[in-house]
Amino acid sequence: MLQICCVGLAALVLSVCLAVSVGAVSVSMETVWGVLVNKLVPGLVEPSWSLGRENILWQIRLPRALLAIMVGAGLSIVGACLQSVTRNPLADPHLIGISAGGAFGAVLALLHTGLFLGLLTVPLLAFLGSLGATLLVIGVAKFTSATSADRLVLTGVAVSFVLMAGANILIFLADPRATHTVVYWMLGGLGLAQWAHLLYPLVVLLFCGTWLWLRAGHFNAMTIGDETATTLGISVASFRLETFVISALITGVMVAFSGMIGFVGLMVPHIVRLLWGDYRRLIPISALFGAIFLLLADVVSRTLMKPEDMPIGIITGLVGGIFFIWLLREKR
Repeated sequence: MLQICCVGLAALVLSVCLAVSVGAVSVSMETVWGVLVNKLVPGLVEPSWSLGRENILWQIRLPRALLAIMVGAGLSIVGACLQSVTRNPLADPHLIGISAGGAFGAVLALLHTGLFLGLLTVPLLAFLGSLGATLLVIGVAKFTSATSADRLVLTGVAVSFVLMAGANILIFLADPRATHTVVYWMLGGLGLAQWAHLLYPLVVLLFCGTWLWLRAGHFNAMTIGDETATTLGISVASFRLETFVISALITGVMVAFSGMIGFVGLMVPHIVRLLWGDYRRLIPISALFGAIFLLLADVVSRTLMKPEDMPIGIITGLVGGIFFIWLLREKR
């Protein structure tokens, strides 16, 4: 695992360098490293670049790359844990309605309630929306007796459609001048990343990710079955609910800052699980590869239609849809 982590970290660093160097204005790797070193240790490198390029790198592209890392890691962790507690490799925060609930809360904050708590308003309402979606999925599953893992995912898909319809109603009732930005945001994007905003997803990812990783043994037991987990002293119902709540918190905050980015939590954990089934390794490696995947997806979204930025949700949706079809074929 140590070798894989070292290779993954090296790939992550290279992906960050690539992400901050490409775009409408190309920047050489020499300039990238020079700006980064000069910001970390002022005066160590003699500036040979323009102030405009420095601002592009430091104020726009680097915060965007760091947000991509956090969102990719967070969604991958959530997907891995949901796949364990539902015992379904198709479980994903986007598919089971958690992302849709976060989008509903974020749209409500952006278009109707206003930022009454400052920068915390959108993440808070997005989390409440994700949590409400989670409780709704559980409630509907019990109401329809959808106890199997496959039917739980179908319940999540149904709830997702309902919540997206609600979000669309909120957009329809809002000021048309403000809806364009929200519609673009719902397609998924990292263009609004700012240094001042990165603290919130970072704190949530560190605390919630650590909480999930410390319970890796529980997730290993849950993948075998509820009966096995119960014999090991795990309160299955309460642990599943705790996992859903933590997943809702991570997803809601990530959705608040990046919009709806689907299939990351489906693809990355499933691929990593082919090599490492133990959740002590699966969770951190999924986070690492999820970060790399979303960084590269962002690079593609910014280079396909230069100088315009294609919403990153289009890229992940296209790749994820193809992967989903392949996965269904493999699970026949």
